Amino acid sequence: MKKNERDALIFARFREKMPNPTTELQFGSIFQLLVAVMLSAQCTDKRVNQVTPALFKQYPDARSLAEAEADEVYEYIRSVSYPNAKAAHLVEMARELMTHHNGEVPATMEDLLTLPGVGRKTANVLLSVAFGQSAMAVDTHVFRVSHRLGIVTRSASTPLLVERQLLRIIPSADIPLAHHWLLLHGRYVCTARKPHCADCFLRDLCPAAIRGKVAHR
Repeated sequence: MKKNERDALIFARFREKMPNPTTELQFGSIFQLLVAVMLSAQCTDKRVNQVTPALFKQYPDARSLAEAEADEVYEYIRSVSYPNAKAAHLVEMARELMTHHNGEVPATMEDLLTLPGVGRKTANVLLSVAFGQSAMAVDTHVFRVSHRLGIVTRSASTPLLVERQLLRIIPSADIPLAHHWLLLHGRYVCTARKPHCADCFLRDLCPAAIRGKVAHR
């Protein structure tokens, strides 16, 4: 089977198994999605969802968060990873939105990357989930699963290289879904350690499973 045929089968199965995937982060607005994604860096969505209800009640929008101090925000997010840095970034981000974007989250990569604490992965999540653009956010799950399934080549050694290869391979209409397919598959099936290959609906298409050598990334 040629690689492009195998890739097509992989995504066809994802489409069948997960027709309407979405983020597991809980939010009520695009601004709140941005906050939640920033908090999720090196932290589980489950943990983020535990702290955001109180955080969003106190700071529901950019204006209220911009008026806060980092030490005040810290008290709401102290249980997430790197709370001091994230509290500072959240306040700075909100102030930047108020100063340059009328309190609204911008819808371009260029503008999103000007926000404190926002990197390429976070920007791509916003572009995809909030604005429906064909953007591919590459986190550790997407990176790992893309390599194990042989969708990307070994030369794709960085998240940016993986992103570029995936954007070439996946039909543009499927890209917003593909991010969630790969992420959720990595989170619950193709886990970093002890992947659940016996329960995987892609095991007959997975080079790593066929070889019996699943790399632990």
